[in-house]
Amino acid sequence: MILHTTEEGQGTAIVLLHSGGMTGDSEYEEQSSYLAERGYRVIRPDLRGHGKSVGPFDQFFNRTVEDLKETVLHLGIEKCHVAGVSIGGVAAVLFAKRYPELVVSATFSGISPTMGEDYSERLQEEQAHYETLFKDEEISRILTELHTDNDWKALLTSFNTSDFYPYEQLKSVASMETPIFCIMGDELLHEVEAAAEFKRLQPAMQLVILPSAGHLVHRDQPELYSLLIEKFIREI
Repeated sequence: MILHTTEEGQGTAIVLLHSGGMTGDSEYEEQSSYLAERGYRVIRPDLRGHGKSVGPFDQFFNRTVEDLKETVLHLGIEKCHVAGVSIGGVAAVLFAKRYPELVVSATFSGISPTMGEDYSERLQEEQAHYETLFKDEEISRILTELHTDNDWKALLTSFNTSDFYPYEQLKSVASMETPIFCIMGDELLHEVEAAAEFKRLQPAMQLVILPSAGHLVHRDQPELYSLLIEKFIREI
């Protein structure tokens, strides 16, 4: 499926992949402007089930990787850099792993190759968070407008199933030859531990832990995130 995209700038292509429940147009705005001003063609897709990309979201990551391939080729891009946060970070890694001929580098944030000891507790907290969102009329209105013809409540609920997250597939970073960059925040212990595990699996990868940043590091430290990702890409 060819994904709906938002584009800005011209030059070397970089694909920025949003977190769950957001869209290409509503996330990475600061980074898009920053990179476009520096000679990059910035592509921000709506992942399937999000925004204007309507489609089934079972087997989410497998379908998303194929969506990204079709979208990149449809846009006439021979090679691109890809970066993502949360589910977008998972998609970035899996896309780079499956189609290395299309990817120059992959940057990811807010993901993990292991469940961690507090997995069940975090799953329960996430479910409680979603239930709060569903009851909030103003947030529900905004998300309904954001996701047009998609069932965003069913989408978010699907993220919280026990078999949704592809932990074993993310361990494939150990065999990746594509340059990879992990940017994590320091506020969530399980994500700091995940960053260390990624580094153990792939010692050649670059790793940065940003201060005063949580799961969405690009929002918590937008200027620093932009500087780091552009520096990483420029030095490849």
